Amino acid sequence: MTTSLTEKKCEPCEGKTKAFERGQAVEYLKQTTGWSLSGDAKTISKECVAKNFMVAVNFINKVAQIAEMENHHPDVHLTSYRNLRIDLSTHAIGGLSENDFIMAAKINELPIELKK
Repeated sequence: MTTSLTEKKCEPCEGKTKAFERGQAVEYLKQTTGWSLSGDAKTISKECVAKNFMVAVNFINKVAQIAEMENHHPDVHLTSYRNLRIDLSTHAIGGLSENDFIMAAKINELPIELKK
């Protein structure tokens, strides 16, 4: 039985692993609904429009808590007071690793009230 990404923990990977090839990233992306792969296959991103500014900020704070627990930190963008974009990449290896998809899966579990 395969372990779900949400059950895994991010592992330090500085110099211990190579960045995913596009094919690996595409396979992992199937487990992270709503995320998209960048053209160079070095980043995954998710975008949404929160109900309002405070909902967006509260969501960012929840993402920050997970990032600290996993010691794997995304780039978080908040524009026009409620437009969110989260980018994940493993900077130490210059591309994607399993850690990025673990974080994406855990972020997907966070509730957020979206603009209707």
